[in-house]
Amino acid sequence: MNVQLLDVMPDALAVIYAAGKQCYSDKFAIEFKNETDEKKMEEFVRRLIQAGHESPLEHVKFTFAIEGVSRVLTHQLVRHRIASYSQQSQRFVKMDDFDFIIPPSIEADEVAREEFLRLMEEIKVGYRKIRERLERIKGKEASEDARFVLPQAVETKIVVTMNVRELLHFFRERCCARAQWEIRELANRMLAICKEYLPAVFDNAGAKCVHLGYCPEGKKFSCGKYPLKEDVLSRRLIDKEEGNL
Repeated sequence: MNVQLLDVMPDALAVIYAAGKQCYSDKFAIEFKNETDEKKMEEFVRRLIQAGHESPLEHVKFTFAIEGVSRVLTHQLVRHRIASYSQQSQRFVKMDDFDFIIPPSIEADEVAREEFLRLMEEIKVGYRKIRERLERIKGKEASEDARFVLPQAVETKIVVTMNVRELLHFFRERCCARAQWEIRELANRMLAICKEYLPAVFDNAGAKCVHLGYCPEGKKFSCGKYPLKEDVLSRRLIDKEEGNL
């Protein structure tokens, strides 16, 4: 998996700061854009996020170039609809010798791995035969029908753009231990990049439990890293009754 930042607004913090300040001031936002005290801007943006005022985050976007991932992953990724995607086309790109992603569970089992590799090679042979046959019949349009035999494991490349608010949502859902392993790895790599470029927003980003301080998944599905929601609420009720709140 290769995840790289393709583009980000260079003055991202200042834009979020100005947009947030506009909500609470009679001044014109452009006046706040010229603020030079970075610590002041960071503190204000952190307060916005803590207060749940996240609309100013929508004015800044990150664009990622991603390769070495499967179609299984991208089928999940594109379900995040407040985003823009440009994906390698299997219609226009010949996939005669496609790369593929092997799940760790299959990689770790010799029998499963051998069968998996055998199937991938068999599909490659079948794909080439069908595409070459259709090329003689349909010409350049052959790949659009030959691709129907390609597996979900096939490697793909995609460009993804999300605004900062959607990225926070994406990380809350996909950094969770319950997320599918491949998209969880992607989310963690994207989060590391975002933390480097915009720590005021992403320092405390991650799975839902990081944001909430408890696990909302319930006892059956919790990884145990954070206390359960019901335990936290119960503790707060006890503290309130004892006068500790």
